[in-house]
Parts: sequence; C-alpha cells; structure tokens
Amino acid sequence: MGKFSSGGSEHSAESSGKQAGREGNLSIVAVGMRVVGELASDGVIKVEGAVEGSIRADREVLVAKGGLIEGDVFTRDAIVGGKVVGSIYADERVEVQQGSTVHGDIVTKKLIVQEGGEVNGHVRMGDPKALEQGAAVATGSPSTNSAAEPVAETQPYTHSPAG
Repeated sequence: MGKFSSGGSEHSAESSGKQAGREGNLSIVAVGMRVVGELASDGVIKVEGAVEGSIRADREVLVAKGGLIEGDVFTRDAIVGGKVVGSIYADERVEVQQGSTVHGDIVTKKLIVQEGGEVNGHVRMGDPKALEQGAAVATGSPSTNSAAEPVAETQPYTHSPAG
C-alpha cells in the first residue's frame, strides 16, 4: 500500500512527514491552498491543495488524494495519490496510487501503477537525465541519411475470381 493509504501500511503520510523532517525539509501546499508559479525544495514537497506550475524537489514529491499539480514534476521519487496534469521526471521511482491520475509522460527508472491508478501519456524507463541528454543529441544532430530509401516497391492488390 502507499503513503496515503489508511490502515497498517508500510508507509503513512504521518510517518513520511517525520522521516522527511530528519532527512530534509518538508514543504506542504495545504488543502484549500492554491500556488501559482514554480516550487523548489532541497527536500520533500507534499501537495494537498493545488499547484499551477512546475515543481522541483531533490528528494520527493507527494501528491495527496485531492491534490492537483498542473505542471511538470522533477524529483528523485514521486508518489501520486491525486492528479498530475504534466510530465513527471523522477530519477528513481514513480508510484501512481489507486484512484489517482497522471495526464502526461513519465520518465523514471522504476514505475508502480496500483490497480485503479491511471496513466495517460508515454512511459520511458531508464535514467531520466541520460534519456534527456540522448533526446537532445538525437534531435540536435542531423541524420547521416538525408533521404530515406524505399525498402520495397509496393504493387496494388488486385483480386481476380477463380473460375
């Protein structure tokens, strides 16, 4: 079970906050709060309200049930319990929990989509930084073959009845 689940799961939102306090800063966009603009933290950002803009967190981005991010997410680990409309670039892991939605691409090394979680976008597995650099090189350098050569000549299909 995930961090926003009730019951005796391996993680809970409360224990996550305590752990974050020891290992880094915890910033919370609370229920009823709406932030417009970019957010950045060297620790953890937890979104219970709404954010319109990109989020960068060195450790983790948590989107609680009912939380909304309209923008791209850049982090080490991302756990989505609410809704993200934008791409997620996680150096290590993305978890899409039951009842949550991601409308955008996901680039990460590890991906968990729980039953009832929804991803509407492309998924690329691997190191996000290496994939970004590879994409930049691929789009920035001209191809060695300037014109494509046909593989085979095609003939129209004609059907003649056997008689």
